[in-house]
Amino acid sequence: MLSTMQDAPLLIRDIVLRGEQMYAAKKIFTVTPTGVDVATFADVAANARRLANALRTLGVSDDARVGTLMWNTQAHMEVYLAVPTMGAILHTLNIRLFPDQLAFVINDAADEVLIIEETLIPVLARIRDQLTTVRHIIVKGVDSDGFLGDTLSYDELLAGASDDFDWPDLDERQAAILCYTSGTTGNPKGVLYSHRSTWLHSLASTTANSVGLSERDRCLLVVPMFHVNAWGAAFTSFLAGTEMIMPNMLLKGEYLLQMIEGLSPTVALGVPTIWNDLLRAAEEKGDANFSSLRFILAGGAAVPRTMIEAFADRHGVTVVQGWGMTETSPLASVSIPPFGSDPAHDIEYRVKAGRLVAGVEARIVSPEGDELPRDGEAVGEFELRGPWITGSYYNNPSAEQFHDGWLRTGDIGTLDPEGFMVITDRSKDVIKSGGEWISSVALENALMGHPDVFEAAVVAVPDERWDERPLACIVLKEGRSVTASDLRSFLEPQVARWWLPERWTFIEAVPKTSVGKFDKKVLRAQYAANELTVETLA
Repeated sequence: MLSTMQDAPLLIRDIVLRGEQMYAAKKIFTVTPTGVDVATFADVAANARRLANALRTLGVSDDARVGTLMWNTQAHMEVYLAVPTMGAILHTLNIRLFPDQLAFVINDAADEVLIIEETLIPVLARIRDQLTTVRHIIVKGVDSDGFLGDTLSYDELLAGASDDFDWPDLDERQAAILCYTSGTTGNPKGVLYSHRSTWLHSLASTTANSVGLSERDRCLLVVPMFHVNAWGAAFTSFLAGTEMIMPNMLLKGEYLLQMIEGLSPTVALGVPTIWNDLLRAAEEKGDANFSSLRFILAGGAAVPRTMIEAFADRHGVTVVQGWGMTETSPLASVSIPPFGSDPAHDIEYRVKAGRLVAGVEARIVSPEGDELPRDGEAVGEFELRGPWITGSYYNNPSAEQFHDGWLRTGDIGTLDPEGFMVITDRSKDVIKSGGEWISSVALENALMGHPDVFEAAVVAVPDERWDERPLACIVLKEGRSVTASDLRSFLEPQVARWWLPERWTFIEAVPKTSVGKFDKKVLRAQYAANELTVETLA
């Protein structure tokens, strides 16, 4: 027997209409080097309709891919709303990919139109002659030097277009957004989100058991809009009436601190390396004001315990850890302590990857593929499934990434009966020493607890006796000095003795991936090429 409920499709169109109609006066703040541009949700929605009309005149039809090479700005938000809602597919391009990877994803996606900001013209100019499917390039700003050949002006297109556009009825399963993984190994892989998956993910992000965005919030959106659609926060904000602060290319700690003190966000989203730099800027300023923030959401990499404690103890700011992947849209878990837990022990929950968000199922499996118990002790690879988890890759079968309908994440850890995930390492980064596993993440977090250490990355390097051993790569805080022996002594009471690294190197900066994660493959390559000065302790 079927129910009597209406069968209404879940479409991004309805997110746009809700934001425009119910929260018309809500604001989007775009920070520029010279000030702050302000627009209302109504302004942005009207521009989205103008853009849809302009794209139609350029021949953009259903399923056409429109790529964006843009910072977090008002214009990027307009493209976010217009492209999928008109029936085309939004393809956000990671501006920090290597040139050959960027050319690959544009060609692999068969992008017909690219919308690019003036400041990023040099990025695209390097690969323009490699692009085989692009018919039009639209520039927000001016290509005054003609690096890209014939281009169209974003502002002129909108000025000449009507703001009367009837958003079409679509199948909720239709592809809406295309994102590629960051491509840390091999070519990036594409993930196609549907209208339905985007709608459900946005709704989940408004719940109190996850990020809980609402009309009472103002979100500082530091996570790039080219990375997993800004963790879904752009669509969630329009759905929930959450105002947005767009930092543009101004991502240094000093700039972000000015935004927090001047524009009073209630929540802020970004990767741990960004928040580590914000913490540095706040410490240098001495009287930083974080009073508007109810929490900072950190994700994309494990959040050091010392960072969570420093924000809480010195600045009264709660850091919430979230976990997910491009393949998971990305929200999968959030580290909110369970109701009734002792507040004195909240930190023990906040250092975890988080508790599974409603709608996401997880299990851990052994290397042989057998499911392991959810007891918080058994260690295995996480596998996920759910309505916003991908079941395949675009133009890439990659069958090895899927197991009986579950996504293999490549993350290793434990899962407890309450649904809390503890990630101990990536499968490619775990150190296999003498038949046992050493967690590089645990060593990094412990090392970053030393008062003289700014960043620490630990990688596996070959060892004749034990197969692999950890190499600790240390970045010191400015003006600080500490020895490898001192750091090893600092580690001794915190980890098993056989985990203690023999090999140490001090570096100026940890290499980062295009989305701000530690790029450990670079460190491993530098070690193999004898490019690091390594001290070996007895």
